[in-house]
Amino acid sequence: TDLAVLRLKDTREVFPTLDFANSDDLLVGDVVLAIGNPFGVGQTVTHGIVSAVARTQVGITDYQFFIQTDAAINPGNSGGALVDLSGRLAGVNTAIFSRSGGSQGIGFAIPANMVRVVVASAKGGGSAVKRPWFGARLQAVTPDIAETIGLPRPAGALVSSVIEGSPAARGGLRTADVILGIEGQSVDDPNAFEYRFATRPLGQKANIEVLRGKQRLKLSIALETAPDGNRAEMVLRGRSPFAGAKVANLTPALADELRVDANMQGVAIVDMENDGAAASVGFRKGDVVLSVN
Repeated sequence: TDLAVLRLKDTREVFPTLDFANSDDLLVGDVVLAIGNPFGVGQTVTHGIVSAVARTQVGITDYQFFIQTDAAINPGNSGGALVDLSGRLAGVNTAIFSRSGGSQGIGFAIPANMVRVVVASAKGGGSAVKRPWFGARLQAVTPDIAETIGLPRPAGALVSSVIEGSPAARGGLRTADVILGIEGQSVDDPNAFEYRFATRPLGQKANIEVLRGKQRLKLSIALETAPDGNRAEMVLRGRSPFAGAKVANLTPALADELRVDANMQGVAIVDMENDGAAASVGFRKGDVVLSVN
């Protein structure tokens, strides 16, 4: 998510805080303020408008769904607040698109609703963000696919496979279904769905709208974390091309972390010693070993 939470212990100082805005309520044209320390000159506030509310394919995080703004954001603004006119946190500044290195009016912020999920995970004592597991692989709806299934434009997320026993499978989702919306909000592509699903609260259910053939259906998907089972992590030693690699069984939770198919059979490399044999051979963190010899 490109976010971390800092916990301050044993401090007597009372810090001012910002309330969270509902970033899903933002509209294009809303005025926002960007706060930060650009180029190290000191705290600075710039203002602009929301240029887009669901910008994907930016290539910054796994969960690609950003607020785009033309408020001046420069190096040093990252981590600063994007604030609405009510003084609430609408997002956290994270990146700019620039050919010169300075602001060119295209800045991106992580929506407050994603920030809320990360903060809630940290407050619960976890060292990693706990988010709902869907249990299906999605792909974009191309113009050809949209024409074939009768959609007026290419939109939604096409289900390419469903993991047996996953929340998606138990909720009735099938391969070749097209997800059109979640909780009343339309879905334009897989990134948009993954963001919407990841920001839903655990322990409840998400209602999704699906196109199956010519029929529109409403499905209810349980919001629960992926089972981690027996990862059995270990560092391989000895005279082996795998020496120095930390490996683990590919559980559904680990497959979700690595963004690989949970139906795959193999052993995942979860970490790597820089000076080990595995690194020199060319293995990388995130590789899945499918077979040997």
